Amino acid sequence: MPRLSFDLQHTDNGSSARAGLIQTDHGAIPTPIFMPVGTAGSVKAVTQRQLAEEIDARIILGNTYHLYLRPGLQTLEEAGGLHRFNHWDRPILTDSGGYQVFSLAASRKITEEGVVFQSHIDGSRHLFTPESVMDIQRSIGADIIMAFDECPPYPSEYGYVKKSMELTHRWLDRCIQRFSDTDNRYAYTQNLFPIVQGGTFADLRKISCEYIASKDAPGNAIGGLSVGEPTPMIYEFTDLCCQHLPSNKPRYLMGVGTPWDILECISVGVDMFDCVMPTRNGRNAMLFTTEGVINIDNKKWERDFSPIDPGIPCETSQYYSKSYLRHLFKAKEYLAYTIASVQNLAFYLWLVREARAHIIAGDFASWKTETVARIRQRL
Repeated sequence: MPRLSFDLQHTDNGSSARAGLIQTDHGAIPTPIFMPVGTAGSVKAVTQRQLAEEIDARIILGNTYHLYLRPGLQTLEEAGGLHRFNHWDRPILTDSGGYQVFSLAASRKITEEGVVFQSHIDGSRHLFTPESVMDIQRSIGADIIMAFDECPPYPSEYGYVKKSMELTHRWLDRCIQRFSDTDNRYAYTQNLFPIVQGGTFADLRKISCEYIASKDAPGNAIGGLSVGEPTPMIYEFTDLCCQHLPSNKPRYLMGVGTPWDILECISVGVDMFDCVMPTRNGRNAMLFTTEGVINIDNKKWERDFSPIDPGIPCETSQYYSKSYLRHLFKAKEYLAYTIASVQNLAFYLWLVREARAHIIAGDFASWKTETVARIRQRL
């Protein structure tokens, strides 16, 4: 079966922004694209029907670490893979578990072989290696699977970041070998993306980009730029990586970020994004809207009966009022989390669709400047 393909369709006149089309066996993905995070096989508080019909998410994420621990590979394999288990018939990307291992710094040990870590559920000990992570993601059944990498914290010393990057490269070679030696687990093509590391050191990022590019993978990811760096540094190193990664392959910036972060990084040539922010912030009463950011807890919304966000084509956003949603949060009703999460995800997907339209029209740069100023304001 052919691997994932990428058709670069348009580039913006005033920036490096691009519009393309990724083809997978579970459907096409127009880029730039935002991917909702479904950590444990579910985007928190949102149904798959809402994701497909209201939000029009073209691809979602699953988390290797969490799915491996629960429900476990036996259950997923017996179900026929994650697509059948959670009834999602569009593409799925799984991360490698590397970031979760990074976040478990107090309970993990990194060696050349891999990473030993303790489960956050029951304390049991497990070993992730490049080989086992390939096998796990094959069993989960993602369309796009990520190489196993080490994500150094920020800030880190040059020497540590260099050794970490070199380990990530050696692990990548083992991932590629294992991936090549195994077959697609289910009746569709799975695709391996390498991950660029190198911290906030320009020479290391360039080396890593060149090493990753030499592997001729169907797509490439930029990792390690959502771990506490100042925002200008995120933009600087994303730009640097895009300059050294192939233009004929999709570029995926992992874990970034705010709506304005996404627009700025689209402008330097990123195609794919993911972040927990829209759902996490939604569950904490922060709404992203076409007019600006709303804290729906504030008293000013108590008797505002206007729709949450009439500017996006989403039934939930236009059906419920700000007053009603504020009431649900104050009453601690679970429906509040669903409405807010749907609003934020619908906004993110609206934003990247608008970005794509303006790239195709050739006026993305000027549209971005005006849009960032509007959507960043606090209402």
